[in-house]
Amino acid sequence: MLYQLYETQRALLSPFSEFASATAKLYSHPLSPFAHTPLSHRLSAGMDLMHRLAKEYEKPQFEINSVEVDGVDVAVQELVALEQPFCRLLRFKRYTDDPAVLAKMKAQPTVLVVAPLSGHHSTLLRDTVKQLLKDHKVFITDWTDARMVPMEAGAFHLDDYIYSVQDFIRHVGEDCHVISVCQPTVPVLAAISLMATKGETTPRSMTMMGGPIDARRSPTAVNNLAMNKSYAWFENNVIHRVPTHFPGAGRAVYPGFLQHTGFVAMNPDRHLSSHYDYFLDLVRGDDDSAESHRRFYDEYNAVLDMPAEYYLDTIKTVFQDFALVNGTWEVGGDLVRPQDISQTALLTVEGELDDISGAGQTKAAHELCSGIASKDQAHYDAVGAGHYGIFSGRRWREKVYPVIRDFIAKYDAAPLHKPAAAKRAAARPAAARRSRKPTE
Repeated sequence: MLYQLYETQRALLSPFSEFASATAKLYSHPLSPFAHTPLSHRLSAGMDLMHRLAKEYEKPQFEINSVEVDGVDVAVQELVALEQPFCRLLRFKRYTDDPAVLAKMKAQPTVLVVAPLSGHHSTLLRDTVKQLLKDHKVFITDWTDARMVPMEAGAFHLDDYIYSVQDFIRHVGEDCHVISVCQPTVPVLAAISLMATKGETTPRSMTMMGGPIDARRSPTAVNNLAMNKSYAWFENNVIHRVPTHFPGAGRAVYPGFLQHTGFVAMNPDRHLSSHYDYFLDLVRGDDDSAESHRRFYDEYNAVLDMPAEYYLDTIKTVFQDFALVNGTWEVGGDLVRPQDISQTALLTVEGELDDISGAGQTKAAHELCSGIASKDQAHYDAVGAGHYGIFSGRRWREKVYPVIRDFIAKYDAAPLHKPAAAKRAAARPAAARRSRKPTE
Protein backbone atom coordinates (compact mmCIF):
# COMPACT_ATOMS: atom_id res chain seq x y z
CA MET A 1 0.00 0.00 0.00
CA LEU A 2 2.87 2.42 0.78
CA TYR A 3 4.22 2.07 -2.75
CA GLN A 4 0.78 2.88 -4.20
CA LEU A 5 0.48 5.94 -1.94
CA TYR A 6 3.91 7.13 -3.06
CA GLU A 7 2.98 6.75 -6.73
CA THR A 8 -0.27 8.65 -6.13
CA GLN A 9 1.63 11.48 -4.47
CA ARG A 10 4.14 11.56 -7.31
CA ALA A 11 1.33 11.76 -9.87
CA LEU A 12 -0.29 14.63 -7.97
CA LEU A 13 3.00 16.55 -7.72
CA SER A 14 3.88 16.11 -11.39
CA PRO A 15 1.64 19.00 -12.67
CA PHE A 16 2.96 21.29 -9.92
CA SER A 17 6.53 20.40 -10.88
CA GLU A 18 5.88 21.28 -14.52
CA PHE A 19 4.12 24.51 -13.52
CA ALA A 20 7.08 25.48 -11.32
CA SER A 21 9.50 24.77 -14.19
CA ALA A 22 7.47 26.90 -16.63
CA THR A 23 7.20 29.75 -14.12
CA ALA A 24 10.95 29.66 -13.47
CA LYS A 25 11.61 30.05 -17.19
CA LEU A 26 8.97 32.78 -17.51
CA TYR A 27 10.78 34.89 -14.90
CA SER A 28 14.31 34.20 -16.14
CA HIS A 29 14.24 34.10 -19.94
CA PRO A 30 15.80 37.30 -21.29
CA LEU A 31 13.04 37.73 -23.90
CA SER A 32 10.29 37.54 -21.28
CA PRO A 33 9.03 40.91 -19.93
CA PHE A 34 8.51 39.25 -16.53
CA ALA A 35 12.27 38.65 -16.28
CA HIS A 36 12.81 42.40 -15.85
CA THR A 37 10.41 42.91 -12.94
CA PRO A 38 11.54 43.39 -9.30
CA LEU A 39 12.45 40.17 -7.48
CA SER A 40 12.22 38.16 -10.73
CA HIS A 41 15.53 36.41 -9.99
CA ARG A 42 14.35 35.26 -6.57
CA LEU A 43 10.98 34.13 -7.87
CA SER A 44 12.60 32.23 -10.74
CA ALA A 45 15.15 30.63 -8.39
CA GLY A 46 12.45 29.59 -5.93
CA MET A 47 10.32 28.02 -8.67
CA ASP A 48 13.32 26.21 -10.13
CA LEU A 49 14.14 24.76 -6.72
CA MET A 50 10.50 23.68 -6.23
CA HIS A 51 10.58 21.98 -9.64
CA ARG A 52 13.68 19.98 -8.74
CA LEU A 53 12.31 18.96 -5.34
CA ALA A 54 9.03 17.71 -6.85
CA LYS A 55 10.15 16.20 -10.16
CA GLU A 56 10.74 12.52 -10.88
CA TYR A 57 14.35 11.57 -11.56
CA GLU A 58 14.89 8.98 -14.27
CA LYS A 59 17.96 6.82 -14.79
CA PRO A 60 20.83 9.02 -16.04
CA GLN A 61 23.03 8.10 -18.99
CA PHE A 62 26.79 7.60 -18.87
CA GLU A 63 27.27 10.08 -21.73
CA ILE A 64 30.92 9.11 -22.17
CA ASN A 65 31.46 9.86 -25.85
CA SER A 66 35.20 10.40 -25.91
CA VAL A 67 38.27 10.03 -23.74
CA GLU A 68 41.91 11.03 -24.01
CA VAL A 69 44.36 8.16 -24.55
CA ASP A 70 48.05 9.01 -24.76
CA GLY A 71 47.22 12.63 -25.59
CA VAL A 72 44.76 11.73 -28.37
CA ASP A 73 40.97 12.06 -28.16
CA VAL A 74 39.36 8.74 -29.06
CA ALA A 75 35.67 8.04 -29.60
CA VAL A 76 33.79 5.86 -27.11
CA GLN A 77 30.71 3.79 -27.88
CA GLU A 78 28.57 2.16 -25.19
CA LEU A 79 27.65 -1.41 -26.15
CA VAL A 80 25.65 -4.20 -24.47
CA ALA A 81 28.06 -7.13 -24.26
CA LEU A 82 25.74 -9.52 -22.39
CA GLU A 83 22.18 -9.21 -21.15
CA GLN A 84 20.33 -10.98 -18.35
CA PRO A 85 16.89 -10.22 -16.86
CA PHE A 86 18.36 -8.38 -13.86
CA CYS A 87 21.56 -6.99 -15.34
CA ARG A 88 23.29 -5.88 -18.51
CA LEU A 89 27.04 -6.10 -19.01
CA LEU A 90 28.11 -2.90 -20.76
CA ARG A 91 31.30 -2.42 -22.71
CA PHE A 92 32.79 0.98 -23.49
CA LYS A 93 34.52 0.38 -26.82
CA ARG A 94 37.11 2.92 -27.95
CA TYR A 95 37.80 3.88 -31.57
CA THR A 96 40.61 5.81 -33.24
CA ASP A 97 42.27 6.22 -36.66
CA ASP A 98 45.69 6.74 -35.08
CA PRO A 99 47.61 3.44 -35.64
CA ALA A 100 49.99 3.95 -32.72
CA VAL A 101 47.19 4.73 -30.24
CA LEU A 102 45.08 1.86 -31.59
CA ALA A 103 47.95 -0.59 -31.05
CA LYS A 104 48.42 0.74 -27.54
CA MET A 105 44.71 0.41 -26.69
CA LYS A 106 44.64 -3.19 -27.92
CA ALA A 107 47.48 -4.05 -25.55
CA GLN A 108 45.92 -2.40 -22.49
CA PRO A 109 44.44 -4.45 -19.62
CA THR A 110 40.77 -5.43 -19.55
CA VAL A 111 38.84 -4.32 -16.46
CA LEU A 112 35.44 -5.51 -15.23
CA VAL A 113 33.85 -2.98 -12.87
CA VAL A 114 31.14 -4.52 -10.69
CA ALA A 115 28.82 -1.67 -9.74
CA PRO A 116 26.73 -1.71 -6.55
CA LEU A 117 23.16 -2.96 -6.54
CA SER A 118 22.30 -0.81 -3.54
CA GLY A 119 19.94 1.94 -4.57
CA HIS A 120 21.71 4.03 -7.18
CA HIS A 121 22.26 3.21 -10.84
CA SER A 122 25.63 2.15 -12.21
CA THR A 123 26.03 5.66 -13.67
CA LEU A 124 27.11 6.68 -10.18
CA LEU A 125 30.47 5.25 -11.30
CA ARG A 126 30.66 7.48 -14.38
CA ASP A 127 33.84 9.17 -13.14
CA THR A 128 35.33 5.74 -12.33
CA VAL A 129 34.68 4.48 -15.85
CA LYS A 130 35.87 7.64 -17.57
CA GLN A 131 39.19 7.60 -15.74
CA LEU A 132 39.73 3.87 -16.28
CA LEU A 133 39.13 4.25 -20.03
CA LYS A 134 42.36 6.23 -20.36
CA ASP A 135 44.43 3.11 -19.71
CA HIS A 136 42.06 0.13 -19.92
CA LYS A 137 39.37 -1.71 -21.85
CA VAL A 138 36.34 -1.31 -19.59
CA PHE A 139 33.23 -3.38 -18.88
CA ILE A 140 30.68 -2.55 -16.16
CA THR A 141 27.61 -4.23 -14.67
CA ASP A 142 24.41 -2.25 -15.19
CA TRP A 143 21.81 -3.59 -12.75
CA THR A 144 18.16 -3.35 -13.78
CA ASP A 145 15.50 -1.58 -11.73
CA ALA A 146 13.54 -4.51 -10.26
CA ARG A 147 10.20 -2.82 -10.93
CA MET A 148 10.98 -3.14 -14.65
CA VAL A 149 11.57 -6.92 -14.51
CA PRO A 150 8.41 -9.01 -15.12
CA MET A 151 7.49 -11.67 -12.58
CA GLU A 152 8.07 -14.31 -15.26
CA ALA A 153 11.82 -13.72 -14.90
CA GLY A 154 11.66 -15.32 -11.44
CA ALA A 155 13.29 -14.26 -8.20
CA PHE A 156 16.78 -12.81 -7.80
CA HIS A 157 18.74 -13.91 -4.74
CA LEU A 158 22.23 -13.07 -3.54
CA ASP A 159 23.32 -16.42 -5.01
CA ASP A 160 22.04 -15.27 -8.41
CA TYR A 161 24.08 -12.10 -8.09
CA ILE A 162 27.18 -14.25 -7.54
CA TYR A 163 26.36 -16.46 -10.52
CA SER A 164 25.90 -13.34 -12.68
CA VAL A 165 29.33 -12.02 -11.66
CA GLN A 166 30.86 -15.36 -12.60
CA ASP A 167 29.10 -15.27 -15.98
CA PHE A 168 30.50 -11.80 -16.61
CA ILE A 169 34.04 -12.79 -15.61
CA ARG A 170 33.92 -15.77 -17.99
CA HIS A 171 32.53 -13.59 -20.77
CA VAL A 172 35.15 -10.87 -20.38
CA GLY A 173 37.93 -13.44 -20.22
CA GLU A 174 40.35 -15.02 -17.80
CA ASP A 175 42.92 -12.24 -18.22
CA CYS A 176 40.60 -9.58 -16.83
CA HIS A 177 41.00 -7.51 -13.68
CA VAL A 178 37.95 -7.08 -11.44
CA ILE A 179 37.13 -3.90 -9.52
CA SER A 180 34.24 -4.02 -7.04
CA VAL A 181 32.93 -0.83 -5.45
CA CYS A 182 31.14 -0.92 -2.06
CA GLN A 183 28.36 -3.52 -1.80
CA PRO A 184 29.67 -5.97 -4.45
CA THR A 185 32.97 -6.55 -2.67
CA VAL A 186 31.35 -9.40 -0.72
CA PRO A 187 29.62 -11.26 -3.60
CA VAL A 188 32.60 -10.67 -5.90
CA LEU A 189 34.94 -12.22 -3.35
CA ALA A 190 32.50 -15.13 -3.06
CA ALA A 191 32.27 -15.51 -6.85
CA ILE A 192 36.04 -15.65 -7.32
CA SER A 193 36.44 -17.93 -4.28
CA LEU A 194 33.98 -20.47 -5.71
CA MET A 195 35.74 -20.35 -9.09
CA ALA A 196 39.09 -21.00 -7.40
CA THR A 197 37.69 -23.89 -5.35
CA LYS A 198 36.41 -25.56 -8.53
CA GLY A 199 39.72 -25.14 -10.33
CA GLU A 200 38.60 -22.42 -12.72
CA THR A 201 41.00 -19.78 -13.92
CA THR A 202 40.43 -16.67 -11.84
CA PRO A 203 41.05 -13.00 -12.78
CA ARG A 204 44.58 -11.65 -12.71
CA SER A 205 43.71 -9.18 -9.96
CA MET A 206 40.79 -8.04 -7.84
CA THR A 207 40.47 -4.56 -6.39
CA MET A 208 37.97 -4.08 -3.57
CA MET A 209 36.92 -0.56 -2.66
CA GLY A 210 35.00 0.57 0.43
CA GLY A 211 32.99 -2.61 1.01
CA PRO A 212 31.64 -4.47 4.07
CA ILE A 213 33.84 -7.57 3.92
CA ASP A 214 33.71 -7.63 7.74
CA ALA A 215 30.94 -5.27 8.86
CA ARG A 216 31.79 -5.85 12.53
CA ARG A 217 34.84 -3.59 12.26
CA SER A 218 34.30 0.12 12.90
CA PRO A 219 30.54 -0.20 12.34
CA THR A 220 28.86 2.84 10.80
CA ALA A 221 25.24 4.00 11.12
CA VAL A 222 24.41 1.90 8.05
CA ASN A 223 25.98 -1.19 9.60
CA ASN A 224 24.28 -0.62 12.95
CA LEU A 225 20.83 -0.41 11.38
CA ALA A 226 21.36 -3.69 9.53
CA MET A 227 22.81 -5.42 12.59
CA ASN A 228 20.43 -4.13 15.28
CA LYS A 229 17.11 -4.69 13.49
CA SER A 230 15.80 -8.23 13.10
CA TYR A 231 15.38 -9.96 9.76
CA ALA A 232 11.62 -9.91 10.34
CA TRP A 233 11.71 -6.14 10.89
CA PHE A 234 13.21 -5.58 7.44
CA GLU A 235 10.81 -8.06 5.88
CA ASN A 236 7.78 -6.34 7.42
CA ASN A 237 8.79 -2.69 7.14
CA VAL A 238 10.80 -2.07 3.97
CA ILE A 239 9.54 -4.68 1.52
CA HIS A 240 6.62 -3.69 -0.73
CA ARG A 241 4.93 -4.83 -3.94
CA VAL A 242 5.45 -3.04 -7.25
CA PRO A 243 2.21 -1.28 -8.40
CA THR A 244 0.27 -2.50 -11.40
CA HIS A 245 1.41 0.06 -14.00
CA PHE A 246 5.03 -1.19 -14.05
CA PRO A 247 6.33 -4.26 -15.96
CA GLY A 248 7.33 -5.85 -12.64
CA ALA A 249 3.85 -5.47 -11.13
CA GLY A 250 3.49 -7.67 -8.05
CA ARG A 251 7.21 -8.20 -7.51
CA ALA A 252 8.40 -7.80 -3.92
CA VAL A 253 11.07 -5.09 -3.74
CA TYR A 254 12.90 -2.71 -1.47
CA PRO A 255 11.63 0.49 -3.15
CA GLY A 256 14.05 3.12 -4.35
CA PHE A 257 12.11 5.96 -2.72
CA LEU A 258 12.59 4.37 0.71
CA GLN A 259 16.29 3.97 0.04
CA HIS A 260 16.52 7.61 -1.05
CA THR A 261 14.81 8.70 2.17
CA GLY A 262 17.45 6.77 4.09
CA PHE A 263 20.28 8.39 2.10
CA VAL A 264 18.98 11.89 2.85
CA ALA A 265 18.31 11.08 6.51
CA MET A 266 22.00 10.28 7.03
CA ASN A 267 22.99 13.92 6.37
CA PRO A 268 19.84 16.11 6.32
CA ASP A 269 21.66 19.33 7.23
CA ARG A 270 24.12 18.89 4.39
CA HIS A 271 21.34 18.44 1.82
CA LEU A 272 19.34 21.38 3.19
CA SER A 273 22.40 23.59 3.00
CA SER A 274 23.15 22.39 -0.53
CA HIS A 275 19.65 23.26 -1.77
CA TYR A 276 19.81 26.70 -0.16
CA ASP A 277 23.19 27.34 -1.78
CA TYR A 278 21.66 26.30 -5.11
CA PHE A 279 18.91 28.90 -4.62
CA LEU A 280 21.51 31.60 -3.88
CA ASP A 281 23.60 30.55 -6.92
CA LEU A 282 20.56 31.01 -9.15
CA VAL A 283 19.82 34.43 -7.66
CA ARG A 284 23.44 35.53 -8.14
CA GLY A 285 23.58 34.08 -11.64
CA ASP A 286 26.39 31.65 -10.78
CA ASP A 287 25.56 29.20 -13.57
CA ASP A 288 28.61 26.96 -13.08
CA SER A 289 27.84 26.26 -9.41
CA ALA A 290 24.13 25.77 -10.17
CA GLU A 291 24.93 23.29 -12.95
CA SER A 292 27.28 21.39 -10.66
CA HIS A 293 24.42 21.05 -8.14
CA ARG A 294 22.07 19.81 -10.87
CA ARG A 295 24.52 17.18 -12.10
CA PHE A 296 25.08 15.83 -8.60
CA TYR A 297 21.41 15.60 -7.64
CA ASP A 298 20.32 14.27 -11.03
CA GLU A 299 22.49 11.28 -10.14
CA TYR A 300 21.85 11.19 -6.40
CA ASN A 301 18.05 11.38 -6.69
CA ALA A 302 17.81 8.70 -9.38
CA VAL A 303 17.26 5.43 -7.51
CA LEU A 304 16.13 1.91 -8.37
CA ASP A 305 14.14 -0.83 -6.63
CA MET A 306 16.08 -3.84 -5.37
CA PRO A 307 14.66 -7.40 -5.51
CA ALA A 308 13.41 -8.27 -2.03
CA GLU A 309 15.10 -11.70 -1.99
CA TYR A 310 18.50 -10.23 -2.82
CA TYR A 311 18.18 -7.42 -0.27
CA LEU A 312 17.05 -9.69 2.57
CA ASP A 313 19.73 -12.28 1.72
CA THR A 314 22.36 -9.52 1.94
CA ILE A 315 21.08 -8.27 5.28
CA LYS A 316 21.20 -11.75 6.78
CA THR A 317 24.39 -13.05 5.16
CA VAL A 318 26.59 -9.96 5.33
CA PHE A 319 25.34 -7.91 8.29
CA GLN A 320 23.76 -10.40 10.67
CA ASP A 321 25.37 -13.83 10.22
CA PHE A 322 28.74 -12.48 8.98
CA ALA A 323 28.82 -15.73 7.04
CA LEU A 324 31.83 -14.83 4.88
CA VAL A 325 34.22 -14.04 7.74
CA ASN A 326 32.83 -16.87 9.88
CA GLY A 327 33.42 -19.41 7.10
CA THR A 328 29.79 -20.60 7.10
CA TRP A 329 28.55 -19.19 3.78
CA GLU A 330 27.27 -21.72 1.28
CA VAL A 331 26.25 -20.84 -2.28
CA GLY A 332 24.38 -23.54 -4.17
CA GLY A 333 25.64 -26.09 -1.65
CA ASP A 334 29.29 -25.06 -2.06
CA LEU A 335 31.20 -23.46 0.82
CA VAL A 336 32.73 -20.06 0.08
CA ARG A 337 36.47 -20.42 0.77
CA PRO A 338 38.48 -17.23 0.05
CA GLN A 339 41.60 -19.08 1.19
CA ASP A 340 41.42 -21.13 -2.01
CA ILE A 341 42.25 -18.08 -4.13
CA SER A 342 45.93 -18.24 -5.03
CA GLN A 343 46.26 -16.99 -8.60
CA THR A 344 44.62 -13.54 -8.21
CA ALA A 345 46.42 -10.51 -6.76
CA LEU A 346 44.46 -8.48 -4.19
CA LEU A 347 44.26 -4.72 -3.64
CA THR A 348 41.92 -3.14 -1.08
CA VAL A 349 41.07 0.57 -0.91
CA GLU A 350 39.46 2.46 1.97
CA GLY A 351 38.56 6.10 2.50
CA GLU A 352 39.73 7.79 5.68
CA LEU A 353 36.36 9.52 6.17
CA ASP A 354 34.10 6.75 4.85
CA ASP A 355 30.82 6.86 6.79
CA ILE A 356 29.26 3.87 5.00
CA SER A 357 31.98 1.19 5.21
CA GLY A 358 34.11 1.79 8.28
CA ALA A 359 37.87 1.53 8.62
CA GLY A 360 39.16 -2.02 8.38
CA GLN A 361 36.01 -3.54 6.85
CA THR A 362 37.48 -3.87 3.35
CA LYS A 363 41.01 -4.55 4.55
CA ALA A 364 39.67 -7.69 6.25
CA ALA A 365 39.78 -9.40 2.84
CA HIS A 366 43.53 -9.88 3.26
CA GLU A 367 43.08 -12.13 6.29
CA LEU A 368 40.51 -14.22 4.45
CA CYS A 369 42.61 -14.60 1.29
CA SER A 370 45.46 -16.44 3.00
CA GLY A 371 46.22 -18.41 -0.17
CA ILE A 372 47.48 -15.28 -1.93
CA ALA A 373 51.15 -14.59 -1.29
CA SER A 374 51.74 -11.51 0.86
CA LYS A 375 53.83 -9.92 -1.92
CA ASP A 376 50.74 -10.05 -4.16
CA GLN A 377 48.53 -8.23 -1.66
CA ALA A 378 48.34 -4.46 -1.17
CA HIS A 379 46.20 -1.95 0.71
CA TYR A 380 45.69 1.78 0.19
CA ASP A 381 44.11 4.32 2.55
CA ALA A 382 42.79 7.39 0.74
CA VAL A 383 43.52 10.25 3.14
CA GLY A 384 40.73 12.83 3.31
CA ALA A 385 38.37 10.78 1.13
CA GLY A 386 34.84 9.85 2.10
CA HIS A 387 32.89 6.95 0.65
CA TYR A 388 32.22 8.59 -2.73
CA GLY A 389 35.67 10.15 -2.82
CA ILE A 390 37.40 6.83 -3.38
CA PHE A 391 35.71 6.32 -6.76
CA SER A 392 34.62 9.79 -7.89
CA GLY A 393 36.01 13.30 -7.83
CA ARG A 394 39.43 14.86 -7.45
CA ARG A 395 40.82 12.47 -4.84
CA TRP A 396 39.78 9.48 -6.97
CA ARG A 397 41.47 10.90 -10.05
CA GLU A 398 44.62 12.20 -8.37
CA LYS A 399 45.25 9.74 -5.52
CA VAL A 400 43.28 6.49 -5.80
CA TYR A 401 43.30 5.90 -9.55
CA PRO A 402 47.13 5.96 -9.99
CA VAL A 403 47.44 3.27 -7.31
CA ILE A 404 44.85 1.03 -9.00
CA ARG A 405 46.27 1.69 -12.49
CA ASP A 406 49.79 0.73 -11.44
CA PHE A 407 48.58 -2.34 -9.52
CA ILE A 408 46.63 -3.62 -12.54
CA ALA A 409 49.55 -2.90 -14.88
CA LYS A 410 51.92 -4.86 -12.65
CA TYR A 411 49.83 -8.03 -12.75
CA ASP A 412 48.79 -7.64 -16.36
CA ALA A 413 52.42 -7.60 -17.43
CA ALA A 414 53.41 -10.49 -15.16
CA PRO A 415 50.32 -12.42 -14.00
CA LEU A 416 50.58 -14.90 -11.16
CA HIS A 417 51.60 -18.39 -12.27
CA LYS A 418 48.59 -20.56 -13.03
CA PRO A 419 48.97 -24.29 -12.34
CA ALA A 420 48.80 -26.43 -15.47
CA ALA A 421 46.12 -28.61 -13.89
CA ALA A 422 43.68 -25.73 -13.52
CA LYS A 423 40.77 -26.10 -15.93
CA ARG A 424 37.76 -23.96 -16.51
CA ALA A 425 34.72 -25.55 -14.83
CA ALA A 426 31.68 -26.05 -17.02
CA ALA A 427 29.44 -23.02 -16.62
CA ARG A 428 25.94 -23.94 -15.52
CA PRO A 429 23.30 -22.34 -17.77
CA ALA A 430 22.02 -19.11 -16.25
CA ALA A 431 18.42 -20.26 -16.64
CA ALA A 432 19.11 -23.41 -14.62
CA ARG A 433 20.76 -21.47 -11.82
CA ARG A 434 18.22 -18.75 -11.38
CA SER A 435 15.30 -19.44 -9.06
CA ARG A 436 11.92 -19.60 -10.79
CA LYS A 437 9.90 -19.57 -7.61
CA PRO A 438 7.57 -16.53 -7.50
CA THR A 439 8.22 -14.13 -4.64
CA GLU A 440 5.95 -14.57 -1.68
